[in-house]
Amino acid sequence: MISIITLPYGKSTLEFSISPLSADTITYSHKNAAVSADTSASRIRHALVEPHGTAPLRVLARGKQRVVILISDGTRLSPSAVLLPEILHELNEAGVPDDAVDVIIALGMHRKHTEAEIKELVGSDTFHRVRIHNHSAAEQDCVRLGVTSAGTPIEINRTATKADLRIATGNIEPHALVGISGGVKALIPGIASRNCIEHNHSLSLQHTPIVGQPDNAIHRDLEEALNFISIDFLLNVVVDHNQNVMEAVAGDPVTAHRIGVTLAECYFLVPVDQLYDIVLVSPGGHPKDIQLYQAIKSLRNAATITKPGGTILMAAECSEMFGNGLFQFWVETKDREHAVASLKQQFVLGPHKVLHVDEVISKHTVYLKSTVPQPLVKLLGFEPVDDLRSSFKHIISNSVSPSIAVMPHGALTYPVVKNN
Repeated sequence: MISIITLPYGKSTLEFSISPLSADTITYSHKNAAVSADTSASRIRHALVEPHGTAPLRVLARGKQRVVILISDGTRLSPSAVLLPEILHELNEAGVPDDAVDVIIALGMHRKHTEAEIKELVGSDTFHRVRIHNHSAAEQDCVRLGVTSAGTPIEINRTATKADLRIATGNIEPHALVGISGGVKALIPGIASRNCIEHNHSLSLQHTPIVGQPDNAIHRDLEEALNFISIDFLLNVVVDHNQNVMEAVAGDPVTAHRIGVTLAECYFLVPVDQLYDIVLVSPGGHPKDIQLYQAIKSLRNAATITKPGGTILMAAECSEMFGNGLFQFWVETKDREHAVASLKQQFVLGPHKVLHVDEVISKHTVYLKSTVPQPLVKLLGFEPVDDLRSSFKHIISNSVSPSIAVMPHGALTYPVVKNN
């Protein structure tokens, strides 16, 4: 029987077939939740009224004069347009008016959002209710509050430091750099300075976390920032690629987050029994494949189940190309071998993605279907693909009964290889 493979690509899909000659094919994906918008909102409301480790938000907010809410940017799946109205309702019930609220988009070092993008991110009603700001990681826009035991300078968005109530939102999913997302990541890297972000990220040169677990030196460094500035209330969700809310937790930023981590584990960590000759992967379409900076995360996930010397074919539209100017500059101007050696000696935020690319292409051949110009794809060390169907057919024609794995939502699918 011919198998039809569908891979998300931007806001559309790519479809092709796998013939019976390559029947050893399996698809790996995270768990999906076909839930309604009403169910998602209900789960959020339940979390808000039954928080872990703190009083409910409407109690904490009484008498507060300046409230800051941190939300994820558009490259994340956190459903801010659903979260914010529920939070604002709780604040209003506590007597906090909308004009006392500032929302900060926790960009980290990502680009600023346009007005149209902000309106889409938060919803038209919320857009007109409260002040919404793009975070700036520039040193002059942040306040230095201290230094962690690992040497990370805690420099935080100036507006956030002036609030008397800080609320962090986000979604919980595995994360290769810090083990798990959500929680304090809204603070760092979300609204931190470039210096702060770069130093914390540089710890990855000495420490490799277990994906899905927060107990590692890099994540502990993030949480140590709470000694210098508080997150007074956390609202985190576990969502699928359609932003359906599968789980929601609220309360203390560490206590609630740990409960959310336990809930998230069964959705994203996928047991795998073997390695494969060929792996086809998509980050999951928009927004996960909006740029190479994000798509490389899915490439690394695919590499974990690819045999040494095997082939990865990634479909990622990358409408914003690299997504980081300094990353692109290094690829365009520096020899990769020398760049890797340099980055291992001195971490540079942005170009550090060259290290992630190198760890994959040193073991595997990578084909990339994207809108990135072919010369730049080649400079990355990948083989550019125009037609996914014909390229895949050519790849399998040079293999004898290849084993094939498909990861249609590679950004949310974290394979755990048994006995590996």
